[in-house]
Amino acid sequence: MAAVTTMRASFRFMRNLRCAHQYRSCCSKFQSVRPEYKYKLPHLSVAVSTQHRYFRTCSVVSGPIVQFKLSDIGEGITEVTVKEWYVKEGDTVSQFDSICEVQSDKASVTITSRYDGVIRKLYYDVDSIAHVGKPLVDIETQDVKEGALEEDVVEAPAVSHDEHTHQEIKGQKTQATPAVRRLAMENNIKLSEVVGTGKDGRILKEDILNYLSKQTGAILPLSPSPEIIPPPPKPQAAPTRPKDTTPSVRQQVSPKPVFTGKDRTEPLKGFHKAMVKTMTAALKIPHFGYCDEVDLSQLVKLRLELKAVSESRGVKLSYMPFFIKAASLGLLHFPILNASVDDNCQNITYIKAAHNIGLAMDTQQGLIVPNVKNVQVLSIYDIAAELNRLQTLGATGQLGASDLTGGTFTLSNIGSIGGTYAKPVILPPEVAIGALGTIQILPRFSAQGEVVKAHIMNVSWSADHRIIDGATMCRFSNLWKSYLENPASMLMDLK
Repeated sequence: MAAVTTMRASFRFMRNLRCAHQYRSCCSKFQSVRPEYKYKLPHLSVAVSTQHRYFRTCSVVSGPIVQFKLSDIGEGITEVTVKEWYVKEGDTVSQFDSICEVQSDKASVTITSRYDGVIRKLYYDVDSIAHVGKPLVDIETQDVKEGALEEDVVEAPAVSHDEHTHQEIKGQKTQATPAVRRLAMENNIKLSEVVGTGKDGRILKEDILNYLSKQTGAILPLSPSPEIIPPPPKPQAAPTRPKDTTPSVRQQVSPKPVFTGKDRTEPLKGFHKAMVKTMTAALKIPHFGYCDEVDLSQLVKLRLELKAVSESRGVKLSYMPFFIKAASLGLLHFPILNASVDDNCQNITYIKAAHNIGLAMDTQQGLIVPNVKNVQVLSIYDIAAELNRLQTLGATGQLGASDLTGGTFTLSNIGSIGGTYAKPVILPPEVAIGALGTIQILPRFSAQGEVVKAHIMNVSWSADHRIIDGATMCRFSNLWKSYLENPASMLMDLK
């Protein structure tokens, strides 16, 4: 037994020495030393530390932690709302990978990574407010150049038409943003199989969604409505006994529906917050209102003839392209309506170079007003194609800053929801806006005195009465009306 005990102690002693040697050769720093235990042999007494019990590998050296900050994205924006995270703590990212999507009061922006590394910390939750100059995430990376730790994150619009990436496929360039490529990758879709509807064949997010819906036939579910507990079914009256002819005095009353929803309070943010600021400034402007009705009977016939041609080219043709083009032709004769004034109304700028006509749009994010750039050089078909793009991006909350800024004149198609007249509010620094009512079929008298069926639309104008008088607004409205009541007359002024 003594020999066996001596042999076991020898093996234990050699194992402890080997672990201690490995620990010293791997790490230069040791943890706090635990109390030593003495191993006694018949002719030897050795003290061995028990640090090997807390041994850890140091084969991978941790790199520096980069605080990835949100830099200034322009337009005077100081804070944004984090809408979605594309990464989580522990994920590995490469350069140009999407990290998160944020939304300002003007547009949605996708934040992309500048470094290769591992996400160690997310500073914000979804729907939290992120401030310019503050960190978004911490990235652990080894390949960081000197001075890079002081640089801020580079933002890219969620849908940008000036900056895009290219992918070489069979000698051709497939144009798509990183967000679109990520969506295609997540759904195992080859970009070479998708037909792009954007400018110069660029693949947009809606192109991916349309391709996916054709392959799977998927339909997005509607958001559920508030839960209401219906009343129980009314009990049937018991059959009256032949002998009992006395009517029942007590009547059972069915309980009323109980609404289970609760009130909630949340801060204004995003487009709602921008609307508060814009409308507060707008109501400082003295508005001059003017209303009229337009007979669109000839325009209805013309659109019906051109609708099939436009749809064969993949573009939906509504009445708005005609309204926008007629407004641009009118602005050529009345440039003061395409002007802008400063906050104190001391200087007026006549914008003759561009007619950037905005369209007020109702979305789930709130009221937004994207604009069609340079309408004065676009055809009816070009305007229709651009409106299709803006409406699709607006419905998905993917409009970029370039789409939402730079407007010079605005039309609001309130008639698509209902109503005939409105009192539109001017969007500063613009000086005029029009609200279009719904198109109604009403009786009117012809030139021969006969009652005929006419397609009537009412229009309501608002102008900045500090610089625009009523006569100017009336003359512009009459010219715009003449273009729409006789669409062929627009051909005389088209360039």
